Amino acid sequence: MPNARMLIPAIALLAACTEGNDAVAQSASGALPFTVTEVADFESPWAMTFLPDGRMLVTEKAGPILLVSADGKDRKVVSGTPAVSSAGQGAMMDVVLHPKFAQNRLVYFSFSEANAEGLKGVALARGTLKDGAEPALENVQVIFRATPYVSGDGHFSGRIAFSKDGHLFFTNGERQKFDPAHDPKATLGKVLRLNDDGTPAAGNPLAAKGFHPAVWSYGHRNLLGIAFDAKGNLWEQEMGPKGGDEVNLILPGKDYGYPAVSNGDHYDGRDIPDHKPGDGFEPPKVWWNLAISPGGLMVYSGKLWPEWRGDLFIGGLSSMALIRVDVDGTNATKGDQWGMGARIREVEEGPDGAIFVLEDGGRGSNGRMLKITPKK
Repeated sequence: MPNARMLIPAIALLAACTEGNDAVAQSASGALPFTVTEVADFESPWAMTFLPDGRMLVTEKAGPILLVSADGKDRKVVSGTPAVSSAGQGAMMDVVLHPKFAQNRLVYFSFSEANAEGLKGVALARGTLKDGAEPALENVQVIFRATPYVSGDGHFSGRIAFSKDGHLFFTNGERQKFDPAHDPKATLGKVLRLNDDGTPAAGNPLAAKGFHPAVWSYGHRNLLGIAFDAKGNLWEQEMGPKGGDEVNLILPGKDYGYPAVSNGDHYDGRDIPDHKPGDGFEPPKVWWNLAISPGGLMVYSGKLWPEWRGDLFIGGLSSMALIRVDVDGTNATKGDQWGMGARIREVEEGPDGAIFVLEDGGRGSNGRMLKITPKK
């Protein structure tokens, strides 16, 4: 059995209410309403996904991808992945199974890389998982690269989600360059809609207006979580600048405003106009000031906590928290924020409805995988 123990967190961090946003229900005593069990410990994990048999694929910041047993005790390096440029916010990023993985064994993953000129960007790749004593990804192909590659080591994003109709949605951050989020020819600062082979999907809403043919929505900053709910709504969270972290309902063709508007400000103190009714931009459903620094996003199925069915769960980096957002159809409000005592990079739901989180591994966090279950 893994080393089970209750974790004693710091008192839950208080998230400030903003005008137009409901108050957060806080755990003021610091006591958690669930049991937290350590499953495994990693160097600096970034993302995870479950195989049909309960085993897990886990990415680590500098690479590689690891194949981890369901109990967390055993792990093997999955060979065949490309080299990663892991400076700054660069990483081996997301990992997701093809919807027909049981038939085709395809695994999709994203990573940051440098080109021959030293410019950097996020790439999307896929390969066929070979199981056994020496697991590998075979026939690995990079099927999409962000446009353009630029200097710097920030805001790659790189999150992946499949829709029910089989399209692949992929996030490209604006790389701390601001203006590309509104550049129609760039994929930076955008949500993209692709076919499963990485080509732009037909019918994307902005292609006829001169945008890159893969663009689904734009005006984004650093998009570190996307997930579909049971009704097919696409939810996204992104880091704002100084404050203004967001949860958005992603709608086709919409402009989400950054850097023209944000409920945060520039780091040097310069004001960014807030979202206002009638300004032409799609406003967030939920935002935070002070920042939570969101990492990872999961829509919960309700298997173990029926009262949370359909709600969003977000990892908090600077807030060192697990955050619940209450969802009612296409509306959302702040729910709970539980202090976890470490930076939380990723949130996933396990096959039995347990919630799994990955600690970031940086700035004092241990890089553990933790399993969250109801108190008995």
